[in-house]
Amino acid sequence: MAGPPEVVCVGESMVTFLPSRPGRLADVPAFTRAVGGAESNVACSLAAAGHRVRWVGRVGTDGFGDHLLDTIAAYGVDTGAVRRDPHRPTGVYFRTDADRATDAHEVVYYRAGSAASAMSPATVPYATVADARILHLTGITAALSPDCRALLDELTRPRPGRPALSFDVNHRPALWPDGDAPGVLLGLAGRADLVLVGADEAERLWDATDPRAVRALLPEPAVLLVKGGEGPVTAFERHRGTDTVTVVPAPRVDVVAAVGAGDAFAAGFLSATLRGLPMTARLRHGHLAAAAALTVPGDLAAPPRRALADRLAALDADAWGRLHLGPGWTAADTAAGSDPAADEEVRTR
Repeated sequence: MAGPPEVVCVGESMVTFLPSRPGRLADVPAFTRAVGGAESNVACSLAAAGHRVRWVGRVGTDGFGDHLLDTIAAYGVDTGAVRRDPHRPTGVYFRTDADRATDAHEVVYYRAGSAASAMSPATVPYATVADARILHLTGITAALSPDCRALLDELTRPRPGRPALSFDVNHRPALWPDGDAPGVLLGLAGRADLVLVGADEAERLWDATDPRAVRALLPEPAVLLVKGGEGPVTAFERHRGTDTVTVVPAPRVDVVAAVGAGDAFAAGFLSATLRGLPMTARLRHGHLAAAAALTVPGDLAAPPRRALADRLAALDADAWGRLHLGPGWTAADTAAGSDPAADEEVRTR
């Protein structure tokens, strides 16, 4: 990586095991190994889009740690600040292929006592993130251990020259058995410059039932994105004390697996932000990156080529509303074309 990172992502990455067929975990006979973890997903997606990215984490000295480092580095991510822990294992998890929002979805984590849970202000020096333009964190890290919560408190503390702070609330109820999530996550989000939160998360955490209620709870961030799942994303962008509100619907997507979309959206939005694009384009780039993740089976997907994404993001409102993306759409050979009709519906052919 030539030059300082544009983005530093801090958090746990795990080896994930994807099921070989639908069904309960008890009935799945085999799994395929992959990489998962919100912050490393964002890092890999940003690096694949051509940005300079550093991932900061902690893994064991086991083979799973080797696999994580090799895989994440292969995306072009700087892993030089990752530390190996000889006493704690790398986290792993297994999941079914059902939608996360359904009762059929199962995830089993083996991350208690993991190497990443030992991250703290002492093991992750501020210097490892200080040279970035953007520091990206998620609420998952705060739930891993008291030391990890102290780390997020330290990294989000206001200080001169702090990188712009991006915070994805990423509430995982199973990681918060003590019931502290509403207050902790609201406090961390209130220190950020950019906050991403799902509408379902906001309702579950804070009983906020619409985007403006979320904004009332979080007036501090310069940019607040309230994501509506398959629905629109509402962006509040503060200028001189007044919010500009932008609402952008998601395109229609033929979903293969409903995992990784939130991380991909964050990466697409951050990429467009780094490029200085206007808010509507930033939100559309987020949607397009999410669509790339939704149309593959794993957590990670190659983002669409920049030329293709730029042209789709520039569609007029009617054409954007007709956009329909299916598996393989990111490889569709439309980048060299100029037919508007070809841009309106991108499918595997």
